[in-house]
Amino acid sequence: MMSQQEEELLPEDEQKQLALRIILEAWEDALAQGVSAEMIASSAIFAALTDMIEHYGEEAVAEMVAEWPGRIRNSEFTLSQDSQYSS
Repeated sequence: MMSQQEEELLPEDEQKQLALRIILEAWEDALAQGVSAEMIASSAIFAALTDMIEHYGEEAVAEMVAEWPGRIRNSEFTLSQDSQYSS
């Protein structure tokens, strides 16, 4: 049986789109208030990891993060060249 909170959730793809939009708006707000992009990124990663560890545990998150170097090298997190966030 689903809880009331689970019944009220948006479909997963809509949740992802909404969450990303909200995060990017907060990111832009922080930039406008004088926070560096590097500080925002570091804080966002920290917040994400602490939340994931709380929900999934340290070992599961460590295994997931261990896959990141290959994914980064395969450009999975690289935005297009015309993006302000690309390297």
